[in-house]
Amino acid sequence: MDELYVDSVNHLYGEKKILSSVFLNCKIGEIVGLLGRNGSGKSTLLKIIFGEVKPRFAHLKVDEKLTTKAYLTGKVAYLPQGFFIPQNLKIKDLVNVYANKYKEQLLATEVINTNLSEQIGNLSGGNRRLVEALLLIYCDAKYILLDEPFSQLAPLIADELKLHILKFSHHKGFIITDHYYRQILEISTRIVLINNGCNYHINNEDDLILNGYLPN
Repeated sequence: MDELYVDSVNHLYGEKKILSSVFLNCKIGEIVGLLGRNGSGKSTLLKIIFGEVKPRFAHLKVDEKLTTKAYLTGKVAYLPQGFFIPQNLKIKDLVNVYANKYKEQLLATEVINTNLSEQIGNLSGGNRRLVEALLLIYCDAKYILLDEPFSQLAPLIADELKLHILKFSHHKGFIITDHYYRQILEISTRIVLINNGCNYHINNEDDLILNGYLPN
């Protein structure tokens, strides 16, 4: 089965328990929205899945194969909260590094096509964030982890990013977390809330109120 699967995730920061027996999965065709208050462990969970943070315990499988770090499989890409690509690299070189199967489609996007000779650090903050996200969405990885992808984006750029996510949601699986929860609700096929170290399935905004994410 094509699925990114992690179970029994436990993690501490010092003596503080951040995640306790958390379960999360994502199949091809799904956009899983991951919500939670600041410090709830959303970003930590994505870093554990990708392999950037070593958990106290986690049972992780990518397409039914056990692994401790999903990036080792080549099937998982991760967009961290901050910029991660060195600012002096040119867009055209980055396209050649990241894109293969979907390279021509990526080159056809406006923000890429009009900035091919630019260094990524010369772009506005919003466009730089968009380009980093597009490089991962259009890469060959099957599962895309996006941590706060909308946080620095103007509404029009955020809408553009959502269109690219929806375009590839038929071919890939996405796990997305963001403080702009309405952006998440708009595009997700299902919602998971991290609260008090545990995960909860969310059906609607009333569930977010019931579990303390939104005020009553």
